[in-house]
Amino acid sequence: MDKDRIEGKWTEIKGRIQEAYGDLTNDEIEEAKGDRAQLEGMMQQKLGKTKDEARAAVDDILNAI
Repeated sequence: MDKDRIEGKWTEIKGRIQEAYGDLTNDEIEEAKGDRAQLEGMMQQKLGKTKDEARAAVDDILNAI
């Protein structure tokens, strides 16, 4: 999914991230605001995921939309 589509569906994506990863706060997720790399990095730091795990988690959320 390209950056324009991510930004356009950000509210839905943000909700799915909050459902799946309750440890991430709304402010933290909003900080990424459609920036996939920043979101993946945040997931790595906050949730202790590897780079590949974070990428796969974001892919799963984006593919569900």
